[in-house]
Amino acid sequence: MNNNEVIERAKQWLHPSFDEKTRTEVQKLIDENGQDLLEAFHKDLDFGTGGLRGIMGVGTNRVNIYTIGMATQGLANYLKKSFTDKTNSPIGVAIAHDSRNNSDIFARKCAEILAANGFEAYLFESLRPTPELSYAVRKKNCKAGIVITASHNPSEYNGYKVYWEDGAQLVPPHDNNVIAEVRKITNPDQVKTDYRSWNIIPLGIETDRNYWDSIASVASEQHESDLKVVYTPIHGTGVKSIPQVLDLLGYQHIEVLADQEIPDGNFPTVESPNPEEAAALKLAIDRAQNINADLVLGTDPDADRVGIAVKDNTGKFVLLNGNQTAAILVNYMLKKWKKSGGIDGNQYICKTIVTSEILKEIADHYSVKTYNTLTGFKWIAELIRKKEGREKFIVGGEESYGYLIDDFVRDKDAVLSSVMICEAAAEAKKAGSSLYNELLGIYKDIAFYKERLISITKKGIEGNAEIQKMMTDLRSNPPKTVAGIEVELLRDYQSQEELNLSNQVIKGIELPKSNVIQLVLKDGSIITARPSGTEPKIKFYLSVKGDKLSSIEAFDTSNRELESKMDKFVKDMSL
Repeated sequence: MNNNEVIERAKQWLHPSFDEKTRTEVQKLIDENGQDLLEAFHKDLDFGTGGLRGIMGVGTNRVNIYTIGMATQGLANYLKKSFTDKTNSPIGVAIAHDSRNNSDIFARKCAEILAANGFEAYLFESLRPTPELSYAVRKKNCKAGIVITASHNPSEYNGYKVYWEDGAQLVPPHDNNVIAEVRKITNPDQVKTDYRSWNIIPLGIETDRNYWDSIASVASEQHESDLKVVYTPIHGTGVKSIPQVLDLLGYQHIEVLADQEIPDGNFPTVESPNPEEAAALKLAIDRAQNINADLVLGTDPDADRVGIAVKDNTGKFVLLNGNQTAAILVNYMLKKWKKSGGIDGNQYICKTIVTSEILKEIADHYSVKTYNTLTGFKWIAELIRKKEGREKFIVGGEESYGYLIDDFVRDKDAVLSSVMICEAAAEAKKAGSSLYNELLGIYKDIAFYKERLISITKKGIEGNAEIQKMMTDLRSNPPKTVAGIEVELLRDYQSQEELNLSNQVIKGIELPKSNVIQLVLKDGSIITARPSGTEPKIKFYLSVKGDKLSSIEAFDTSNRELESKMDKFVKDMSL
């Protein structure tokens, strides 16, 4: 799009149907005629399979009340097509928002538009965790849900995620169908705004308590524990649920980090509110070290992801990665189920294809089935829906710090996950152990895996071509060995085929198509290549398998050996 076309697009936002503040800001961009104008108007903000995500500001390529409003009208139109003929009752939609700047304004705008369409808009009275939104969709028998969040992105971002009637994010065919309807809304004048206030129904403490009670039903009975925890919501929504539920369950030594307790969309104490990054948990770890706590918990702004730090055997806090925390949770939940006599061969766990195979080995250890899904928690939720009433879901996880326990929520749930992490830690402490030693025990008794994520950025048209070439080369000419280890299987999720390289036998892959390639090595190591769908990146997930630890004390030596092995993989594949 040339500069004149961009200016003409921008001038459309000077129409009186846009508010005065917006028109003033747009006129300023036009007058300056610089890069900011181009970035704001050179295209429409993409409504992808998960919804909207982008930088806030005026313009067609920004998150604002108008782009949010048009997306909501498109969603409303699809809901009318999907449900109007099937029920005489109003269509219900639940709406929540996180602590980001303008999130409350965007959520209110969604509610008003849905009410103007004759829907019942169930609007949380203040910020709430994303998993509680998923819960509310199911609890209130809604047909859809909306949460205003940009997850763990920096403060200038916001977003808009859509949920279906099962409380899960959109999957085919609904994702593409909603996208099609949203794209038909090209002008704010197409958005209905004449609403009736009684069509907006507030959600508050009653829904909170129902959600907390569901969490408590999974946890053990109330008990006093001397477990000492430092929790940080990183200025996000977790503060609305996690301390409250832990208090209900009898935990008496939970300290919410004061410096990061108050919800604040500017996230003033961190560069990025992402618990996957060590810097986001530094203040909490420092505090935990000072008061001799047992555990650090940190959740992202919408409280669907949780990161943890635990004390090693020297008393130093170490951050666990997503695979390690998932291993602890899966092992604890399956041990709990086994102890109660609940495992009868009809239970299963879920993981994504890029999540460590250690979860499957743990499940095998307890005679529980494992199912793999594509990357993205919506696929785990979709599997739960398909198996509902036939097999019992226990726990699911992905390497990017997202976990789900039980099925009353259908998305990552950092609230329940935090509760069960605390329970596992409390049980370990009571037995004279720790979560750190529980993890090493898994490495000793079940399996030992080590993982690494390598993200390569390739910007621009040339960068995209380079990423595509990397994938093409892996498909057409996969390496026969990596670091001297034979490549046994080539899994191509795009063609939905698994090729045995030694005998050329091909097996089908029963998952939806996805641009992902896996190399499975003879020793059980796995290398996965996956281009990002939203960023100019290609990600390589390395998973190496070692021998089970001979003893807890052997961890450091074995860990160094696996790190060295991954270094060789990286070098051999020029990553």
